[in-house]
Amino acid sequence: MGYVLGSEDPEIERLDQQAAWLEEPTRLLLRLAGIERGMRVLDLGSGLGHVAFAAAAMVGPQGEVVAIERDDRMLAVATARATSRRADSADVRFVHGDVRGWTCDRPFDLVVARLILFHLDDPPGTVRHHLAHLRRGGRFVAIDYDIGTCRSEPQTPLVDIHARRVIAAFRSAGADPTIGARLASILAEAGLVGTRSLGVQRYIEPDDPRGPAMLAGVVRSLAAQMASAGIATADELGLDTLQERLASEVRAARAVVVPPALVGAWAALEDPSLIAALSRT
Repeated sequence: MGYVLGSEDPEIERLDQQAAWLEEPTRLLLRLAGIERGMRVLDLGSGLGHVAFAAAAMVGPQGEVVAIERDDRMLAVATARATSRRADSADVRFVHGDVRGWTCDRPFDLVVARLILFHLDDPPGTVRHHLAHLRRGGRFVAIDYDIGTCRSEPQTPLVDIHARRVIAAFRSAGADPTIGARLASILAEAGLVGTRSLGVQRYIEPDDPRGPAMLAGVVRSLAAQMASAGIATADELGLDTLQERLASEVRAARAVVVPPALVGAWAALEDPSLIAALSRT
């Protein structure tokens, strides 16, 4: 299954805006998962490199980050951005590859997968594949959305219908928009034990333009999928005025926009026999 949102200029802009919004909760979840200075980190499905760069700052110049991405355009943007990183960050090496089959002989201290399991056919299988890349005691960290939390409070019609359309569009493309709720179960199915999980939920005040902008942005990126799946036509979406109509609606209702929760789940790989078994698969 491909990345249904694409990699054109509007999607790259949306991803940059989303990454700024997610930076603080992502750093929080990485700290809780045990990222430390000097670690060697593998970033799966790196996209534009936002998580790789955050991890590089957290592990410092004695650490190392390897970032895997299969989209050529995103990889080119991330690689170009890597040239301007701060001196007190770890080196980041971007590698073209598919996270479902990429391999490496040298083990990592931490493997992180943010907003990638969402788009894969076999999330437990992908996690299991990369457990073989962990040293003993190394940690796997999954961070993903639970879009099922997305709503306005009080409920408003435009937010409600477009949140439901977003979920339907992702599902029609084979993605799992509520996977965040099941991350701990996925890690357990992959063979990890002692998984911890935590969701970070934000709330956007009625006069804050970021709520309508975020929802309208993802609807815009999914518009073609919605049309092809029979979820909504271009006329029904009204993309030219959608953001303004959403903003007007939430202001009039004094409604708080509740965006998708960002959920993290993590566990350490302590059993060397499991590592050996995985290395033979």
